Amino acid sequence: MLLKDKVVIVSGVGPGMGQALARIAAREGASVVLSARNAGFLEQVRSEIVDAGGKAIAVSCDVSDADQCAALARQAAQAFGGRVHGLINSAYFHGDWAFVENGDPADFAKTFDVNCVGALRLTQACIPYLRDGGAVVNVSTMASVRPFGTEHGMEMSYAVAKGALNTLSKYMATDLGRYGIRVNTCRMGWIHGAPVEQHIQSQVDAGLNREDVVRGITKDIPIGIIPPEDDCARAVLMLVSDYARVVSGATLDVNGGHWMAP
Repeated sequence: MLLKDKVVIVSGVGPGMGQALARIAAREGASVVLSARNAGFLEQVRSEIVDAGGKAIAVSCDVSDADQCAALARQAAQAFGGRVHGLINSAYFHGDWAFVENGDPADFAKTFDVNCVGALRLTQACIPYLRDGGAVVNVSTMASVRPFGTEHGMEMSYAVAKGALNTLSKYMATDLGRYGIRVNTCRMGWIHGAPVEQHIQSQVDAGLNREDVVRGITKDIPIGIIPPEDDCARAVLMLVSDYARVVSGATLDVNGGHWMAP
């Protein structure tokens, strides 16, 4: 199995790709530490993993709080043998859809604090347990390189915060390499899971044809489908695995070809 005997922390375990990351990591042999603010949802996913024969604990954590990040790292190490092999920073706060003229600086600050500084806090807390072979993957977005918006606003504060995370990842990789820790980034595009399905259904409820809605999303995606969340999660988990033992400081675009980095 891809992650056999590894201990993997997944932050931001919610109804989207976070829960897919946790479930697949467990199926691939990892002992999984699930983290998010929603304790009830965490426990549901943890129970399902354990009932299926996997190993998992759930630890509620707000990544905007350094003490909670430290407690999460400690509990992960204590539960599974004293170390952590992989950290996936996928906790996020989306922020408002807005245009430049009405963008709220306070919203930008909160979005930055969770998406970028939150990843810094949790990584800092995990460094003692990641040394000598650990891996960090920071989950970012295609919107940081391909601006996205609608008539209701742009995905601006979220994309700007994730753009900062892209840069932070390179500095992490450069600095933490001396401890034997790899750091990489995954820039995600459309992910076909519950949140996107809700978006599609809202368009259908508004009177649009489902096929037209899906076609509008996929028209610029060369593989012709909305990338399924399980497949997106596998791309992220590959960077935690030993198949990527010499990969650090890289950015992997996971979007079906929607954005191709130069």
